[in-house]
Amino acid sequence: MLTPVNPTTGTALPEVESLTLAEAEDMIGRAVAAAPAWAAMSYSERAKCLINIAAEMRECKDELAQLMAKEMGKPMREGLGEVEKSAFCAEYYADNGEAFLEPETLASDATDSYVCHQPLGTVLGILPWNAPVWLALRFLAPALMAGNTCVMKPDPNVPESAACLTRIFQKNLPDGVMQNLPITTEIVGDAIDHPGIKAVSFTGSSGAGQKVAARAAAGLKPAVLELGGSDPCIVLNDADIQKACDVITLSRMINAGQSCIAAKRVIVEAGVYDDVCRELTERFNALELGDPSLENQCIGPIAREDLRDQLHSQVMRSIQDGAECLTGGEKPDMPGFFYPPTLLAGVTSEMAVFREETFGPVLAICKAANLDEALTIANDTEYGLGSSIWTGSDTSAQRAARELNAGQVAINGIVKTDPRLPSGGIGKSGYGRELGPHGIREFVNIKQIWAA
Repeated sequence: MLTPVNPTTGTALPEVESLTLAEAEDMIGRAVAAAPAWAAMSYSERAKCLINIAAEMRECKDELAQLMAKEMGKPMREGLGEVEKSAFCAEYYADNGEAFLEPETLASDATDSYVCHQPLGTVLGILPWNAPVWLALRFLAPALMAGNTCVMKPDPNVPESAACLTRIFQKNLPDGVMQNLPITTEIVGDAIDHPGIKAVSFTGSSGAGQKVAARAAAGLKPAVLELGGSDPCIVLNDADIQKACDVITLSRMINAGQSCIAAKRVIVEAGVYDDVCRELTERFNALELGDPSLENQCIGPIAREDLRDQLHSQVMRSIQDGAECLTGGEKPDMPGFFYPPTLLAGVTSEMAVFREETFGPVLAICKAANLDEALTIANDTEYGLGSSIWTGSDTSAQRAARELNAGQVAINGIVKTDPRLPSGGIGKSGYGRELGPHGIREFVNIKQIWAA
């Protein structure tokens, strides 16, 4: 059984029966059986399906947002935005997928030589709870447009959100093309091993990603892994401090800080260190915890009690090691799994909030003498997902863009995902890319054709 809990109240939600291994294999088999006919359809036919899905997602956006608020604590305003962004993702690939997969002529000793892009078959997407609609669309939209059929394994925290999304997809797709796989973690490996699964997409923690990667590799199946992050944000003396602190606060507090690409380590040049600490403290103190199902500006709860306890442990261990808690740091006396916006200053590289991914509204502040030291601190991590720099100098910005070890760099702005741009990481943050033209090419056979 899947046993979700409402994180706002801490009360159990209705249990959902998980599939047995035999039932899961049957579900995967339906997607495999549907693959040849789906691959044979024209790009325009597949695009029409995605356009219809996007339209229906917008019609159901209130329902989807309410389900996310109930199952994982996402504030309504963020849930509505997530659905809109996801619908745009479907439309983006509907409009551009064919062009991204156009045959490419390459010069050789042949009369004609070119590369074409053909679907692999059936792709398994193993998804987390923190953005159950958006992360599903990042996997589904490009894979489907490329001609693959898809099996979606949602997180056990969000079974109703997944069921609602599945209903929308299946209403607008031929039978079998998209399947939902509500299973327990224990049989995920068996799903990866299924001979009909030709590739795997996984979003989640680095530890879980290593297990998925090993299982996929054992079957010689390609995988895309979008894993954890400890994203650095550099603030130099010549930055627009007010704007930087506004955006850093927004970045860290979206989804109650439960975002892989949120700023987690702010590295501040010494000349503005005290100013940044003061400005961020003011902004953090102005934030309020509240019911995510209401239309307000609240910070919602952490999705599970064990995740909140882990986050609190990271904070406490860092304080014990010498970090200064400027605000927050105490579990509130209220129902649910809330955690206050927490700001830790004087953070150094041996502390938990520096070395580990903090998945919640906790921000670490480090001091650097100059850009050289800031870059050294930023790159002192096994992760490499997002990163950012705030500066008035184009020279400093471009140097940081070159030298930061990450899958993406934002200059004077927020690190975000956009359907039009590739997203992914290096190191313990994973490999492969989602979104943009690169994302749709992950799950195709790049076939070389040579003609004498």
